[in-house]
Amino acid sequence: MVADPSNMDIKEAVPIPNTRVVVRDQEGLDRKKRAIRAAGPQRLQIVSDFDMTLTRFNVNGKKGQSCHSLLSQKNDQYNQMRQDLYKHYYPLEIDQSIPYDKKVKLMEEWYEKSHATLLEGGLTLDEIRDSVANANVAFREETAQLFELLDSKRVPVLIFSAGLADVLEEVLRQKLHRAFGNIRVVSNRMKFDEEGRLQSFVGSLIHSLNKNEHAIALAGPMHDEQGRVLDDLEHREPSDGSTEPAIDGLDGRSVVAGRNNVILLGDHLGDLGMSRGVDVDEQISIAFLNDKVEENLEVFASSFDVVLIGDGSMKEVITIVEDIL
Repeated sequence: MVADPSNMDIKEAVPIPNTRVVVRDQEGLDRKKRAIRAAGPQRLQIVSDFDMTLTRFNVNGKKGQSCHSLLSQKNDQYNQMRQDLYKHYYPLEIDQSIPYDKKVKLMEEWYEKSHATLLEGGLTLDEIRDSVANANVAFREETAQLFELLDSKRVPVLIFSAGLADVLEEVLRQKLHRAFGNIRVVSNRMKFDEEGRLQSFVGSLIHSLNKNEHAIALAGPMHDEQGRVLDDLEHREPSDGSTEPAIDGLDGRSVVAGRNNVILLGDHLGDLGMSRGVDVDEQISIAFLNDKVEENLEVFASSFDVVLIGDGSMKEVITIVEDIL
């Protein structure tokens, strides 16, 4: 999505303090865990959505903002233009009667127009930093601990987003207060001039219908606050003394080569497609069911291996990862 009216108070979506865990097939889940454990961390990758998956659905009594909706340019004309695009295209995005091929063209049209407004409005790095600083966005509790655990085992984390990579990275830096060398971001990336003004978009367009591992070549490592690439895993010894292959190179394909076991995190049924493009041996899919629980639980439980109900922490995900690693 390119923008959303996320400044409204939540009425039907009250966070559940104690996250409920629904497992559709415990025996099948245990079998997958044994297989992934036997293959070892060198065969594992984590594939995750960003908005409302790594970040919380409810923040300060309101719906949390997405990477697109938090972005604010100083010239409000361009903010309004993106909001108008949202009002026109979002109903088309969720309209199940529109054929897939036609919807893909509509999504391309939407994102191209939205990106054009950012270029025309002269988006700056300072505006991104200020937007994130003032945003109503927060990570789920224990997200940093999850990343630390995976980093210590040199397991790559691919974050897929139809949003903006530079905004996503800024959220990671400001809200987690650190960056991780094992994270790769697959999203729309921008190029800025020496004065910090947007010049162009880099690579192919990523939208809500094509954010999967077919776009893995666009995966980029995180950068620190000075803009330096964080990709140092090949220079470190594994914490357990093993001889696991390093995560090397900036090409996303090399990051996941030979890693055919997947733990997938998402909050929409469409997120199950993020691993498309991987010759998967085993996949454990974990969903965060944030909203409209009664309406969506049955289809989520029949589609994902594990469903976490409520706006909870990463504790259950960490438990699964620790059991495997």
